[in-house]
Amino acid sequence: MSRLGIAVLGATGSVGRNALDVISRFPRRFRAAALCAGSDIRGLAALARVFRPDVVCLYDGNRGRLPREFPRGTRLLFGEEGMREAACAGNVDIVLAAASGVSSIRPVLSAAREGKRIALANKELLVMAGKFVTAAARRGKGEILPVDSEHSAVFQAIVGHRREDVRRILLTASGGPFRTHTTARMRSATVAQALGHPTWRMGAKISVDSATLMNKGLEVIEATWLFGLPPARIEVVIHPQSVVHSMVEFSDGSVMAQMGIPDMRIPIGYALSYPERLPLELPRLRPHRMQGLVFERPDRKRFPALRLAYAAARTGGSAPAVLNGANEEAVRAFLAGRIAFTDIVRIVDRVLSGWSETFAARSLQDVLAADAQARREALDRISRQRRHRPS
Repeated sequence: MSRLGIAVLGATGSVGRNALDVISRFPRRFRAAALCAGSDIRGLAALARVFRPDVVCLYDGNRGRLPREFPRGTRLLFGEEGMREAACAGNVDIVLAAASGVSSIRPVLSAAREGKRIALANKELLVMAGKFVTAAARRGKGEILPVDSEHSAVFQAIVGHRREDVRRILLTASGGPFRTHTTARMRSATVAQALGHPTWRMGAKISVDSATLMNKGLEVIEATWLFGLPPARIEVVIHPQSVVHSMVEFSDGSVMAQMGIPDMRIPIGYALSYPERLPLELPRLRPHRMQGLVFERPDRKRFPALRLAYAAARTGGSAPAVLNGANEEAVRAFLAGRIAFTDIVRIVDRVLSGWSETFAARSLQDVLAADAQARREALDRISRQRRHRPS
């Protein structure tokens, strides 16, 4: 069996490194054909020396400061066009889309049109441009397989069942580090506290999103595109143990749940090997050691991000792009100590409610324009804030 070529977009990030760990465990099955990173030049060079890809791409860095440690025979590409070339290369079978933000939208669209399998870890692609990404996959007769643990769980529960028999999806959420905190207590939350996710080890931005529950709201929007259900049939359930990764209820009342340890290599491996499963040597779930599984309704008063995300999902068009863009800028400001934790969602709410443009999204350019405008409006509101001093 010939090896499958993998293009890893966002190779130096948490998901990218986990994907490369999976690839390294199965050298007869997979090969890292292309590695792309944002501005981490030395991190990319170190990975290139280990995995010997045909091409590497730096899409957000200074090409004048390239180190000499890239291996011979590895071609260096730059920018969005370089990432597109890497993703669409003839020896690439699967594109692992883990690059953060909007930088990879056009490269992923191009790869989908060419029929590549898209292993999707970057939820912004579907949140902002789900209409265009799914259309590109249909046109190329390719497939989009989720890498998020929750959406992978839903996908695994649905496989082998008729989609018309799905009644609702239950996306689980740990509740984050502030699950039991009052709103008053969250106002004084520090960056370190927000980054202290109780079960997963993730990057800073997604950790903050998990703390506000915005991450779960974005996943609701993503699920509408992946599984073709309206927001009203996608529910969020708080599950602090992060053992049940999500559930699917069928028309006869049966509920399928996917369980496992919280390790991103499991959904990554499934997306790369589907319809087979990889014999991953990882710690195993030990049910006899579990001391009860807890499920709770999310408190939308304390965590209003869910309300905003559902509203954006119902509105459609470019509303999710506005939500996502404003949120990214607000999270960045919180991480820099410029605003309080509770200001994040408040700023997003004000950008959405004060939006003077229409939410039409006739083209990808409409979506990107809405994203840029939302970011400008969020930054304007942030600049008018009194500088926050974290405790």
